[in-house]
Amino acid sequence: MDSQLVGKRILVGITGGIAAYKTIELIRLLRKNKAEVRVVLTPAATEFVTPLTLQAISGNPVAQSLLDPQAELAMGHIELAKWADMIVVAPASADFIARLTVGMADDLLSTVCLASSAPILLAPAMNQQMFSQTITQQNIRALQQRQVQFVGPNVGEQACGDVGAGRMSEPAEIHQKISELLSEAQDLLGVKVAITAGPTREAIDPVRYISNHSSGKMGFAIAEAFAERGATVTLISGPVNLPSPLNVHRIDVISAEQMQEQALMQAVQSHIFVGCAAVADYRVANIAEQKIKKAGDEIQLTLVKNPDIIAEVGHLSVNRPFTVGFAAETENLEQYAKDKLQRKKLDMICANDVSSGQVFNAEENSLRLFWSAGGTTLPLTDKRTLAKQLVNQIMSNYQQYYVEK
Repeated sequence: MDSQLVGKRILVGITGGIAAYKTIELIRLLRKNKAEVRVVLTPAATEFVTPLTLQAISGNPVAQSLLDPQAELAMGHIELAKWADMIVVAPASADFIARLTVGMADDLLSTVCLASSAPILLAPAMNQQMFSQTITQQNIRALQQRQVQFVGPNVGEQACGDVGAGRMSEPAEIHQKISELLSEAQDLLGVKVAITAGPTREAIDPVRYISNHSSGKMGFAIAEAFAERGATVTLISGPVNLPSPLNVHRIDVISAEQMQEQALMQAVQSHIFVGCAAVADYRVANIAEQKIKKAGDEIQLTLVKNPDIIAEVGHLSVNRPFTVGFAAETENLEQYAKDKLQRKKLDMICANDVSSGQVFNAEENSLRLFWSAGGTTLPLTDKRTLAKQLVNQIMSNYQQYYVEK
């Protein structure tokens, strides 16, 4: 039995979609683990599942009407909104996601979501083309920024015959996500974090650029780890091929100067700044307007130094955040890391040995951490686990930082 669910009050909303039949199994799993379940149907959902079936599975009457004369003061939406420890909408149609994004309250389910302070988990289910539409993706990102959680959708064959992303997650997956969310300590609510990640690209001409091997995986994992604990996270990312972590606001940039502009703007609005990006040290002094044609055996490029973003944040005199830097070294790791810690006026630095070249694009990493009063080592593990360990250490140092101030 999942102890996280015992006695928890889960309101399950069902919208119109063929995946609604799978929600019956989700409710069964919740009830098996001793959760209390109440079900809200949208009008379209009743075309796919019946109230009688859901009442039998949940053990409670099914709610459908916005104005329920049987509810206290005929205000069932307020009653349900106060009752729920968590609201789970499965399936969540494209229409429901759009209406929730703009704050509609034109049926019982959308009104309950608007009236409740409980965490909301959506399990999208729709045609793959609908899911990939720009407006749907914008709606999802907008809800994530408001701390609405998502699970799925999965990729596979759909009822219409299409293949792609849009299948509702399996009941066991949704059940697991509910358990995780209920067990996670949202201890960083109200903490604002800005993170840079990935490489930068410095143009040579319209088709060529200078860059590095950074994949952005570590920075994205750190952003995810902060967001899972309730922090408000802004991720400033160079060009990478990674999906945005849930509940993270992402700003895409290309060059070091673009990253500098966004980083300084976000830093002064944040409590914590983590400079995990591999920013190019130099850029081409004069970018060619046209593609440079091959001529001769050699070509000379004049390079000029890029801004040192983490040092600029570390030296802020007004609204300076707790500042964490990264150092990728091939030799003398401790010496160089401690020098950067002091010279760039950082509160903490995370150093990794990249002499073997195996850190870039790898799924695992290790870190040596240094700060003015000490340091520690985080041993080799997957980057997601490593990020959680790092966030623990950052928060420990951050809290001590404010005690000393």
